[in-house]
Amino acid sequence: MNLLDDLRWRGLLFQTTDETVLREAFARGTSAYIGFDPTGKSLHVGSLLQMVNLLRLARAGQRAIAIVGGGTGLIGDPSGKSAERKLMTSAEVAANVDLLRRQLSAFFERAGARVEIIDNGQWLGGLQLVPFLRDIGKHFSVNAMVQRESVRSRLAERDQGISYTEFSYMLLQAYDFLELYRRHGCEGQVGGSDQWGNIVSGLDLIDRLGRGGDGALTAGRPWGLTVPLLTTKAGHKFGKTETGTVWLDPALTSPYQLYQFWMHTEDGDVDRYLRYFTFLPHGEIEALMDRHTEKPHLRQAQKVLAAEVVGLIHPESVAAVQAATAVLFGGDPLDASAEALEVARREVPSFTVGEHATIAELLVGEGRLFASAGEARRAIAAGAVFVSGSACPPDLKAAAHTAVPWLHGQYVAVRFGRKNFSIGKRVA
Repeated sequence: MNLLDDLRWRGLLFQTTDETVLREAFARGTSAYIGFDPTGKSLHVGSLLQMVNLLRLARAGQRAIAIVGGGTGLIGDPSGKSAERKLMTSAEVAANVDLLRRQLSAFFERAGARVEIIDNGQWLGGLQLVPFLRDIGKHFSVNAMVQRESVRSRLAERDQGISYTEFSYMLLQAYDFLELYRRHGCEGQVGGSDQWGNIVSGLDLIDRLGRGGDGALTAGRPWGLTVPLLTTKAGHKFGKTETGTVWLDPALTSPYQLYQFWMHTEDGDVDRYLRYFTFLPHGEIEALMDRHTEKPHLRQAQKVLAAEVVGLIHPESVAAVQAATAVLFGGDPLDASAEALEVARREVPSFTVGEHATIAELLVGEGRLFASAGEARRAIAAGAVFVSGSACPPDLKAAAHTAVPWLHGQYVAVRFGRKNFSIGKRVA
C-alpha cells in the first residue's frame, strides 16, 4: 500500500498541495521534514503525533528529517496563540534544543528508524536583516500575511495584537523549507493543519528561489501535507489533564501516568487514536474495535492503545505499568511482581515499616489510609479493608509480619473500598 493510502485510511490526510506529486514522490522515495519547537524542556503527547508521522515516513522507506527550532524558537510561532509568547533567552533555547534533540534521538533509535535531526539555528542564526528583507521579504505580500488566521485573530484583539517579531515568523519558516530544499534536497514538509499557510509560503519561495541557472528546480518537486489538529471528540485540547500537560519525559510524567492517560481515552476517540498513534495493521484495528463495541466496559481498545503508545516511548516499562494498573484496579496483589509494586508505590500513598510493625502501623498515619485507629476499626468492622488481598485482621495490635501476607517478603498492599490504596515496604 502506498503511504498516502495508509495515511488516508488512518485519517491523517487533511490537506495536500498536489496529491499526484505526493503519490509519485512516495512511490519513488522522497524526503520530508517536521518541525519541533523548543519551547519546553520535554516534548509532550501533543508532539507525539508528529513524531509518529516521522516514524511512518522512515519505516515506509522515505528520508525523514526532524527540525528542532533553535532559530525559530527565539521568535515563537503565533499559530494557535491568543497572546504574545514570552521570549526565551538564547541560553534557554539552546538548552531546550539539546534536550529535545536527545529525546528525539532516543525515540527513533528505540524504534530502529533512521531520522536526521537538524537545528535550523544553523542558517537562521547568521542571517543579516537587510539582505534577508531584500532577498526574501520582497516575495511576501503583507496583504496576504494579515489574512492568516494566526495574524487575523490577533489583530482582532486590540488588547493583544501581534508584534512584528511574531508577525515575521512565517517568513522564517518558509525560509527553513527553502534552506532544507537547497542544503539537504528535502522535498516535503508535514505539519498540523494550522501550518498550512506556512507550508504554502515555503513552496512558493522554493518555486521562486530554488531553481538553478537553467531555471529547473534543484531537487525534486516540493510538496506539502498537513494532518488534522488533535482535539478530543468533545472538542477539548488534546494532552491536557486536570494535573496539567502530559509529558514524554518520565521525570515529568511517569510511565504509569502516561499509561493511565491513554487508558482514560473516551470511547468516541479510541478508534481515531489507534489509527493515529499506533502501527497496528488496518484489519487488526478494525477487529479490535468490533470487540470493543460489543463489550466496551472491558476497555479492550484502550488497553491496546495504552500499551502500544507507552511501548513506543518507554518500552521497558510496559509490563510493569500494566501489572501496577491491575493491582490498583481490582487485580490480585499476589500476582504482582516486585517491580510492579514499586511502580504502584510511586503512584499512591506509600510508607515504610520496621520488621516488627503492628497492623495499626500499616493502616494509620502518614502515607496510610486512615487518620486514626478509630477510623481504621470502623472500616475493618464494615469488611472494607484488605491487606495484600486478604481481609484485614481486627486486632490492630497484632504483629503484621505474622498476621497478614507479605508480597515478595517485603510489601503490603492495603486497600480500603474499591479505589483507595496505600503500599508499604518493610525495611530492616
